[in-house]
Amino acid sequence: MSQSSVPDFAELLSGAQHTAVHLEMRDLYGVGDEADLIERFARTGEISLDPTASFWPEWLGIVRETLARGVIMRRAWIVSEPVTDYIRWEYTSTPLNLEAGEQVRWLPRRRASDIPLPGNDFWLIDGRRVMFHFFTGDGDWADPGFETTDDPAAVRLCASAFETVWERGVPHEKFTV
Repeated sequence: MSQSSVPDFAELLSGAQHTAVHLEMRDLYGVGDEADLIERFARTGEISLDPTASFWPEWLGIVRETLARGVIMRRAWIVSEPVTDYIRWEYTSTPLNLEAGEQVRWLPRRRASDIPLPGNDFWLIDGRRVMFHFFTGDGDWADPGFETTDDPAAVRLCASAFETVWERGVPHEKFTV
């Protein structure tokens, strides 16, 4: 699928009717809009859980609108232990996702060794469309940063991977970093 015909994420999520699941597998992301927040957190251990700060208003608005339509949103992380500062930051900021209605689980990487996983993070919408996310080696968005597919083999792989990670994952409130 060409980049020009790929819907942006908000558009993709707005088309979800039943489920939107997200699997994240990197221990470090270096996307520009988070850099200052992560640097401050690594230096001070402080994080703002103000839902009106930074990029949160846009994201939380998308989540709330999606959930209001009856869509179930689940997010799972596969993480190395001990976790990186980036994962610690994500974990610490997750209450905002939970308050918006997302469900979140964490799976230690050592418990994922026998799970067939796709090579990239993804969102799976309604068990029919996958949006893969592409990152550079240092964790910033690649160009292009994403691609969608309806390919049945890719959809099956992602659905199976996510559900296995979800079953093995630890709910956020029981996971510690």
